[in-house]
Amino acid sequence: MELSVFSVTASAPRTNHKDPATPTKMNGIIIYERINFQGKSKEFISDIADLKPVEWGHCVSSVKVAGQPWVAYEYPNYSGKFLVFEEGEYSFVGEDMNDKITSLKLITEDLKNPKITLYELANYEGEIKVVKEATSLSKGSFNDRVSSHKVQSGAWLLCDRADERGLNYVALKGEQLPNYESINFDDKLSFLHPLRAGWG
Repeated sequence: MELSVFSVTASAPRTNHKDPATPTKMNGIIIYERINFQGKSKEFISDIADLKPVEWGHCVSSVKVAGQPWVAYEYPNYSGKFLVFEEGEYSFVGEDMNDKITSLKLITEDLKNPKITLYELANYEGEIKVVKEATSLSKGSFNDRVSSHKVQSGAWLLCDRADERGLNYVALKGEQLPNYESINFDDKLSFLHPLRAGWG
């Protein structure tokens, strides 16, 4: 993922029941042109940098996901505002991104046993906090104090608000980010959670 932070809802309302229209292949995403899975649809099983050449730019209103999570971006080449979709059915992608999704990226990292180390100061200095599960920092001493991180495993959604609205950032295994100022996120982290794969 590129080092950018976007202001948008991180996830859309979803249901988790399966039906025959659920993606049949592992790590698939089906996009629909209308809400509630209506209108034309198309399935993808790998990244697509620009939906416009396949006549799908700016016309996605609902999605279904199976397997690994997907990130849907506002602009081509995985840029602009984004939404993260874990396995499930999303009857509406939300007002912020309705008819705006233009590129899709599959999260390919192994999402088992997630771990991220947060640092109070830039360059991995100061107080340290190791996180392995969804964690709210809002009521603790680490709220709005994180300035750098190292991701040991998994993929993480970092948020400046517990409701995942506002500034969000996706951090992947192996990433070492020495200064949150580079993504305009310094002293803003309040909530983070590991992304989860489906298929049990």
